[in-house]
Amino acid sequence: MPEGDAVYRTAARLRGALDGRVLTRSDFRVPRHATADLSGRAVITTLSRGKHLLTRVEGELTVHTHLRMEGSWQVMPAGRRTAPGDRVRLVLANAQWQAVGVRLGMVDLVRTADEARLVGHLGPDLLGPDWDPEEAVRRLRAVPDRTIGEALLDQRNLAGIGTIYRTETLFLRGIWPWRKVGEIEDLNGLVSLAQRLLEANKGHAGTVTTGDRRPANQTWVYGRAGRPCRRCGTRISRGEMGAQPQERLILWCDGCQPP
Repeated sequence: MPEGDAVYRTAARLRGALDGRVLTRSDFRVPRHATADLSGRAVITTLSRGKHLLTRVEGELTVHTHLRMEGSWQVMPAGRRTAPGDRVRLVLANAQWQAVGVRLGMVDLVRTADEARLVGHLGPDLLGPDWDPEEAVRRLRAVPDRTIGEALLDQRNLAGIGTIYRTETLFLRGIWPWRKVGEIEDLNGLVSLAQRLLEANKGHAGTVTTGDRRPANQTWVYGRAGRPCRRCGTRISRGEMGAQPQERLILWCDGCQPP
């Protein structure tokens, strides 16, 4: 699933193609909004909120989308042939560009005043203007008996972290993923590090946490199961966290992140 930095970049691409331009076509290929037509309305802007996207349109309307596991937004010149129809969920086009939502996990059309109904439950956005590390820490401290690995992925605590940044942040702080939140003293340092990692990667594709952009050297433990730790040489372990059917991948180093 794309993480907060990837969604942030997607919002920037959509702004570049749609902001301030009048829609000549809108095609909602979801049953709930199949008859909706935004043609003739100008797009005001697109914002990212954690892993959610909010495209605001004249008339106080908002198109809400979420990429989930396989979704993407493709921006291309207007009129160019798009992906096969069964994969496209939404098309927003103007005279110059078209934005094609492929395999989107969520597509909603709501009044802008009702955006909170869809994203109001989210915690502080690590890449948003509302980022508040103290509030993120407060929300984490409210669930002291949860594992830190599960708590970091809960978007109600802080919005934007996925499996990659969870793995890399916990490794860099030397924290075993199954440690209880209430046992961690420096939660401020943990959430601040996570924010800095996303901030450092928001302007380019790919996730680099080591400072080395070469493809085989970009991460400390993510994607390196069974290989030696870059720091101590211990074999990187791989597992799953969370209750069924919501288990998510987790990797860690037993040498650098002891139980």
